[in-house]
Amino acid sequence: MISKLRTPLGLASIATLLAACASAPPVQPARTSKSEFAGAVYSGQTVELDKPTPGAETFRAFQQGSTGFVSVASVRANVERLASQHCARRGQVVRPVQETASTPPHVLGNFPRVEWLFECADPRKAERQVGPDTDKFAKLEKLKKLLDDGALTRQEFDVEKSKLLALP
Repeated sequence: MISKLRTPLGLASIATLLAACASAPPVQPARTSKSEFAGAVYSGQTVELDKPTPGAETFRAFQQGSTGFVSVASVRANVERLASQHCARRGQVVRPVQETASTPPHVLGNFPRVEWLFECADPRKAERQVGPDTDKFAKLEKLKKLLDDGALTRQEFDVEKSKLLALP
């Protein structure tokens, strides 16, 4: 097996494989990074989750499924985990501001993708912020999960999202 890898074709295959695995870091400062959806053949749908805090540093986390058979919900869970770990290293909690997610059909290279813009917040301040806005965010998350699971159509989701975002 090792002798097969030493051939020029074997080494080229390994180099190609390693180059294909290379990617940008999963979490980057938003002001110095570019959205993975910018200029993409398949665009995504962006949802504003909360208002950015003036002066707070915003970060970008992106993940893409390796096939079209991965659910957007599982990719979203990975992005949430990355963002939470990033903020936890700072002794803070994640506060999502915006989400962009790929839209079906997830075929021909349009693999499920999710990108979050988020802030890291002081856990004590985050606890005090529980109220209508966080309740709105939780309801929006539930609606998006229903859409991803196929329980809602895109039209039903858009109607309910508009109602929810129109609330004070």
